[in-house]
Amino acid sequence: MTAWQADSSMLDLPAGAAPDIRPEMVRGKLTAEAPLAPLVWFKAGGAADWLFEPADVDDLCAFLGYLDGRVPIMALGLGSNLIVRDGGVPGVVVRLGKAFARVEADADCTLTCGAGASGILVSSTARDNGIAGLEFLRGIPGTVGGFVRMNGGAYGREVADILVDCQVVMPDGALITLPVNDLGYSYRHSALPEGAIVISARLRGTPGDPVAIGAEMDRIARAREESQPLRTKTGGSTFKNPDGDKAWRLVDAAGCRGLTMGAAQVSEKHTNFLINTGAATAADIEGLGEEVRRRVSLSQGVDLEWEIQRVGRP
Repeated sequence: MTAWQADSSMLDLPAGAAPDIRPEMVRGKLTAEAPLAPLVWFKAGGAADWLFEPADVDDLCAFLGYLDGRVPIMALGLGSNLIVRDGGVPGVVVRLGKAFARVEADADCTLTCGAGASGILVSSTARDNGIAGLEFLRGIPGTVGGFVRMNGGAYGREVADILVDCQVVMPDGALITLPVNDLGYSYRHSALPEGAIVISARLRGTPGDPVAIGAEMDRIARAREESQPLRTKTGGSTFKNPDGDKAWRLVDAAGCRGLTMGAAQVSEKHTNFLINTGAATAADIEGLGEEVRRRVSLSQGVDLEWEIQRVGRP
């Protein structure tokens, strides 16, 4: 038990009582009413009631242990697959910094990755250590924590194919290790409970030639650059691909290429991407997505499911 855990237990809050939150309670950084728009790819949306950037795992566990599930908890990675609604996010948003971004190569073609590490860093470290099978992470914008929670995937592979296990801090501050079979993976979904924060993961590949691995990573990077609106304010793939079809094809067939709502637009380059053309609100972006879903349902008979996460107050 850390000193903070010991101190917080003496507060003896009544069940369900809202905890007192003050910046001096943590060793990391705790900011009230923190704007989130600068931290997400769409560059739109409101503020977090509190933004917590923990100093390390102990700092995170102690603070969540004090909160003990009394306020909502949400993890934020690179903000690449996220709409933060204009009314902001209640509770505490946790952003993992450099202390959680290390990647180390282990024996048996395994990497131990902090949840804050990017897909580019993980795949590059795998390449440098002759570990194949993780090249697809080069094509996913985001961090390990998000990949693990959402079973991120691209180019025919997904995290379920390479994950050994992960360390997770639960909403009550408990630190547990979960093997891949306990995560209940399906397409872009896991059984991790709300408020649970992935802090690290072990990923396993196979022996490979660094030159060939690097060539495949370069191919993926070129394919993304050619087909996706990477140099815009976007959020990545908007809708999940239905069985046997592609979301972009359905959106295009419904006549939605270039469709706008306020300053939000369906990308002309890739119709499964929404973009902020200037000063779009989160309501513009989400509203456009719902209009696309309506038109696809009416014209194509398919109900598209959101892949982008939408959080916070309208």
